[in-house]
Amino acid sequence: MGSASKQSNKPGGKDGGDRRSRIAELRAAEQRRDRRNKVIASVAAGVLVIGAIATGTWLVMDQNQKKKDREAAANADIPGVKTFGDLSRNHVKDKVNYPMTPPVGGDHNAVWLDCMGHVYDKPVENERAVHSLEHGAVWVTYNGKATPEDIKTLSDKVKATPYSLMSPYPDEQGTITLNAWSTQLIVDSASDPRVNEFFTKYVQGKQTQEPGASCTMGEM
Repeated sequence: MGSASKQSNKPGGKDGGDRRSRIAELRAAEQRRDRRNKVIASVAAGVLVIGAIATGTWLVMDQNQKKKDREAAANADIPGVKTFGDLSRNHVKDKVNYPMTPPVGGDHNAVWLDCMGHVYDKPVENERAVHSLEHGAVWVTYNGKATPEDIKTLSDKVKATPYSLMSPYPDEQGTITLNAWSTQLIVDSASDPRVNEFFTKYVQGKQTQEPGASCTMGEM
């Protein structure tokens, strides 16, 4: 009995063989887990790369589409818009008798109005507003027929739009008039879709005489 027990503990015995087999099985299982984890990591990395590529491609396509939309809007005709051809651009100190109301160009004061989304609650000087138009601003004017809702909608639009300004203009013919350099549109309501179209096309649009010029209050 004693000799049999000693025999089983030798390296070549049954217990030693079982132990080596168990170790081999554990190592094999560990290697399988490692391979499985590597496959999962590779698949996850591939998904992330594909997602990043797809996202980047979508962003580029989206930006390109927005650029095309802006270009199309800039070239699209807006029904009812009037243009007045080439207008003088001299700086003067005296009042100017403009041929259109409100004025959209011509000689003007050397000092322009703040037009970085500024809303004036009183009428402004024509000669200074015209200078702002020269810098590419859109000037929104309105008379007593404009409703409080119109005024609120237009004010919000102007405040959110650099290179725009707004002021009451009691003597104008239309309820609401949108003015850019040598360009004018009269509408009856702020809900008219042409309001947004006018802003898109004429804020720093092709009609701008001095693109990028300052629109904060100043003097040349």
